Amino acid sequence: MTSIELDDLDRERLAGTRGKAEQLAMRMLVAAAETSGATEFVPIEFAHIGSCHYTGRLALDYAEFLLAEGATLAVPTHTNASLIDIHQPAMRPEAATPEAVRGAARLMEIYEALGCTAMWSCAPYHEARTRPTVGTQIVGSESNAVSFFNSVLGARTNKYGDLLDVCAAIIGKVPLAGLHTDEGRLATHELRLELTDAELADSSLPHLLGIIMGRAVGTAVPVLTGLPSATEDELKAIAAAAATSGAVEMFHVVGVTPEAPTFSDATGGRPVDRVTVVDREALAEARMLLTTTDSEHIDSVCLGTPHFSIDEFGALRKALAGRRVHDDVCLVVTTSRAIAHELGLRGWRAELDELGVEVVLDTCTYYPPQPSGVRGTVMTNSAKWAYYAPGMLPINVVFGGLQACADAAVTGQIGGSA
Repeated sequence: MTSIELDDLDRERLAGTRGKAEQLAMRMLVAAAETSGATEFVPIEFAHIGSCHYTGRLALDYAEFLLAEGATLAVPTHTNASLIDIHQPAMRPEAATPEAVRGAARLMEIYEALGCTAMWSCAPYHEARTRPTVGTQIVGSESNAVSFFNSVLGARTNKYGDLLDVCAAIIGKVPLAGLHTDEGRLATHELRLELTDAELADSSLPHLLGIIMGRAVGTAVPVLTGLPSATEDELKAIAAAAATSGAVEMFHVVGVTPEAPTFSDATGGRPVDRVTVVDREALAEARMLLTTTDSEHIDSVCLGTPHFSIDEFGALRKALAGRRVHDDVCLVVTTSRAIAHELGLRGWRAELDELGVEVVLDTCTYYPPQPSGVRGTVMTNSAKWAYYAPGMLPINVVFGGLQACADAAVTGQIGGSA
């Protein structure tokens, strides 16, 4: 007998009177509640789900089951990045990995048929229609998005794994536990920056801070002090890297993020359990983790992990300064359909095409099957890409700032001059 409070509709679902899809979804949510110790559910307003990403036959079979059983979504539901760019099949050719590519394409069809918004992006917060407000209860699945929703926008979500996320979208509620609660959002670990003005101004700093944060706090909620300001894209970089090197689902930045106007607000007035000092040595150690070769030759440059924002594309245009990508280098930038549309409206897409920049939609480039063109020594400005890719693809990686990446794409060399 479950200890969580159920209403009449919940009981009907568990009994199967509303169909097998709702029955299974309700069973999974009850099991999640029992695991978390929750005693009640809380309604959600929308979901961003990762179940739509093809990871094997289970993901596809589950989606086919939902479709066959007539599952419906209780809340607006948006899709995370897919395995493939449906409009550029040459990126992950079907002939190379037919089962994965066909499975991914079918999965995209199913989730759109179920009524999901076909966003296919790991950065849903770039779109105004999907930006929740402070205190909104939601479901997130992709690690950087979960952290961004919680930390930067002040929405409330735990990280929901595949299958459970779409179950929550079907039922429209989740167990009231963890980051859905006031208590669960209080910081218990301080990251104290002791850096010079030049170090604070380094464009790679947010990525390095995220790596340091994840390794230092694991699953805790940290509060960052000593960072005077940060843009949304910089906070995105922290969120992505901290969820990569650790399992950080929320962080505070004093004076920057919405639930941390003061240190006391972030911690609930309590002393933290631990303090980690971030100094020059810590930054150097984090930077070393993100480069696997001393080669000065570059074959590829991968940007857009998480998906590039329109401001990041603006920064890339400035960094390239009208220079064309070297004939022997592949420069790939992943982004969402919405941002690509904005690129077109501004005339930037044609300009980037002319410069040799390959804009890829719907997917990311750091996971297998290996994308076409991503080979050899790859440079990136993304700590997440640099941390994950060497373990997933037969490549070496060099981490650097956006300007350094642009210069390398143009010259084919790290630090080379055009």
